[in-house]
Amino acid sequence: MGQTRLHFTANKLEADRIFAALDAAFEEDGLPIAVLELDEEKDIHEVSLYADGDVDPVEVRVRDVLAGLGLPKPVEREVLPDVDWVSRSLEGLKPVRAGRFFVHGSHDRAKRRSGDLAIEIEAGLAFGTGHHGTTAGCLEVLEQVVLRERPRNALDLGTGSAVLAIALAKLAHIPVLATDIDPVAVRVATANARLNHVKALVETVTAPGFHHPIFARRAPFDLIVANILARPLMRLAPEMAKHISLGGSLVLSGILDRQRDAVISAYVGQAFRHVRTWHREGWVTIHLKR
Repeated sequence: MGQTRLHFTANKLEADRIFAALDAAFEEDGLPIAVLELDEEKDIHEVSLYADGDVDPVEVRVRDVLAGLGLPKPVEREVLPDVDWVSRSLEGLKPVRAGRFFVHGSHDRAKRRSGDLAIEIEAGLAFGTGHHGTTAGCLEVLEQVVLRERPRNALDLGTGSAVLAIALAKLAHIPVLATDIDPVAVRVATANARLNHVKALVETVTAPGFHHPIFARRAPFDLIVANILARPLMRLAPEMAKHISLGGSLVLSGILDRQRDAVISAYVGQAFRHVRTWHREGWVTIHLKR
């Protein structure tokens, strides 16, 4: 039997309380739990829990947790398709060069050159194949930052396909924590890390934001890269400050040109210093230091 997503909506305050309670209730089961903002103006958030096999007992426990909080919610189910995403190739996409990095599918292995840091990405579901301007921009910036600063401990927040985590592991040969809110993306990321022979360095975890015990164990980070979206990046600024080492670097992307100043202001307010902004295809990649 495939995987089922149990989900319901709540406001942010309720969603945070529910997430904490579900996280505690299912800690030993290792079931992925996620919170996603659906509508900022209306304060609608969706809480999801993913379960394999017989989902009935899991739903009963979820309803018990909600009842214990005094927040009964109608719990809906979504049966997820049983698809081998790792085997889905990117045959319609051309390889991408960004600095020393060469991001390609298996059909383009012959195009690798001596000296390339080749990253083979075969799964198309998770965001971040190197073809989007934000990902390619991050790769170029990461190469410069890593070679100059020599970080020892890195985080790829919102990893998607794990292309950035793989790039960091191959370039710097350091441990990289790669997290994403989407458990499907995390499975893809894990497969891609294994495919690129960096599984020993890249640890993949399903975690929304910084809400997971892994961060307490792995922080502080010398380098954090986050290629997500401007608004979540701005909201995460205080948590970023808590989890980065003094003198550490942030590389932020998923930001439109017009959003640049607002993002920088959010981080300057958390004692970060803007170092440089790179522009590519209407998007920016921002380097900040703590």
